[in-house]
Amino acid sequence: MDIVLILVLFAIGFIGSFLSGMLGVGGSIIKYPMLLYIPPLFGLVAFTAHEVSGISAVQVLVASLAGVWAYRKGGYLNKELILYMGIAILAGSLLGSFGSDLMSEAGVNIVYGTLAVIAAIMMFLPKGVEREGSLITFNRPLAAGLALLVGIASGIVGAAGGFLLVPLMITVLKIPTRMTIATSLAITFISSVGASVGKIATGQVEYGSAAIMIVASILAAPLGAKLGKRLPARVLQLLLAVLITATAIKIWTDILF
Repeated sequence: MDIVLILVLFAIGFIGSFLSGMLGVGGSIIKYPMLLYIPPLFGLVAFTAHEVSGISAVQVLVASLAGVWAYRKGGYLNKELILYMGIAILAGSLLGSFGSDLMSEAGVNIVYGTLAVIAAIMMFLPKGVEREGSLITFNRPLAAGLALLVGIASGIVGAAGGFLLVPLMITVLKIPTRMTIATSLAITFISSVGASVGKIATGQVEYGSAAIMIVASILAAPLGAKLGKRLPARVLQLLLAVLITATAIKIWTDILF
């Protein structure tokens, strides 16, 4: 493998995984467009949408696990949420990842762009007053239903759904931001198991590239989680909103023009 390609992939994996740990997303919200657009800028081979989704699925598996490990102490992981949403998102991601093999390149990109727009809108909706951890309750059927839908859509693009789970958990389920970030990483890990199985089974994973990004994930995700614990909740929300909005604009600009 070309040394330039190795360095580019490592940089993409590091940046995406750092943001993953800090903001509670799997990292694909930024890695997906970076893998599509950055390698050609260096005169390197362009990955197809199916290859990008396959690499993202496997890499997110490691990045989200590393992020959860960093959040294992402090009481931010809500086990009940992880159980209800984890089971549903695993089933959805398996369905989506196997079904994605039947979709066109443009179809995969359109699903990704649609998810990014929905997530961006959700992040700018009023959040209300955050509750204390001891008072956390949520609508269980609604949580499971949302997770199933997110799983199906995210399984298609190999994104594990963290970038959509976070705004849904904050805005719809009214979960506090810091608990959302930690808990969504655990749910994202479960989702990425289903997505990875489907992508591997249908031959959509480029293993050499995925391995480079996995190494970057192991190094970067815990660093991002460490910083995320120190930043104010409002700052984390704003960073995620800006990131998702910029990605949505970029992906739809390329789809339409």
